[in-house]
Amino acid sequence: MTTPRSKSPKPQNSFRKDDSKDETTFWDKIGTLGRKKRIKEVQEVQEEGKYAIDSPGNPAMADVPPEEYTLEENEERTMVEPKSYSDPKLQELMNILIDWVNDVLADHRIIVKNLEQDLYDGQVLQKLYEKLTNEKLDVPEVTQSEEGQKQKLYVVLGSVNNILGLTGNRLSQQKWSVESVHSKNLVAILHLLVSLARHFRAPIRLPENVTVNVVIVQKRDGVLKNRTVIEEITSRYDDLGMRCERDAFDTLFDHAPDKLEVVKKSLVTFVNKHLNKINMEVQDLDTQFHDGVYLTLLMGLLEGFFVPLYSFNLSPQNFEQKVHNVNVAFDLMQEIGLAAPKARPEDIVNLDLKSTLRVLYNLFTKYKNVY
Repeated sequence: MTTPRSKSPKPQNSFRKDDSKDETTFWDKIGTLGRKKRIKEVQEVQEEGKYAIDSPGNPAMADVPPEEYTLEENEERTMVEPKSYSDPKLQELMNILIDWVNDVLADHRIIVKNLEQDLYDGQVLQKLYEKLTNEKLDVPEVTQSEEGQKQKLYVVLGSVNNILGLTGNRLSQQKWSVESVHSKNLVAILHLLVSLARHFRAPIRLPENVTVNVVIVQKRDGVLKNRTVIEEITSRYDDLGMRCERDAFDTLFDHAPDKLEVVKKSLVTFVNKHLNKINMEVQDLDTQFHDGVYLTLLMGLLEGFFVPLYSFNLSPQNFEQKVHNVNVAFDLMQEIGLAAPKARPEDIVNLDLKSTLRVLYNLFTKYKNVY
């Protein structure tokens, strides 16, 4: 007589598995498929970089995946060198930016986990811009098609460029584009987020001197060739986000506040000597130059020309118009032969006194004997 077998726990496990399976929603399945697809895409990009970098023999004859052979003559494609992803400073920068974006968008219940995969379609960038500027963009909330995503990016990035002052002659300074962001170019996305974080004085400290090795593959004379360049993402910045180049004003602010007041009085006297010609007067350097109006008018007075009123906003109503005014003044400075100001227009508009004093002192040095 055989002894009865003990009950196997297998059916219970199977029952729990089935029960769990029943609880999985349709959207959970879609999300899982999406994550798997994104992971696969990242792996494919990394493999492309590996082929381009580690190919044996002549480095100019990169053994790249078949997809690369669709490049047109002289067309380029860039990718981050895979080993750069393991750079601790790059990882730190990416994590800081991800946390910042998530903090800003906490009210929207948006959670970013991967910069390349979560920002390329413009949805998160749209919400980020709207939250930072408190301005609503006229774009569809959800866009599934590639064309729709690129159209949204066109609007979002155009608005970002305007708020950053990257218009006209400065448009060439932008390090991102609709194509680069939509193609999940990490370098372009990092440049974009770093610029936004600095512009809006994000309460974060960016790691300094972060660089990324970028592989550039180009088709020339029917042959694929590659080279590696070092792309600088961040430099050295002070607490206000500007490039850190200490000068006399840093010393005055840190060690000689009494002498700083003397310098400010001298600059007020210099400015009013010229503004009084058009019945205007400055009382406070800390606040009265932030909209760019006095600065633009001052440039015309110093050089003896009339600045057309249509070229700037005499009564600026928002941040963008103020940045435009300061940009006009900076452009005038360069046209008359002065070096480009080290300060950014946004620094002046944001009432950064050091930046304002530096700009005015440069004018004082050149025009102190002009009456």
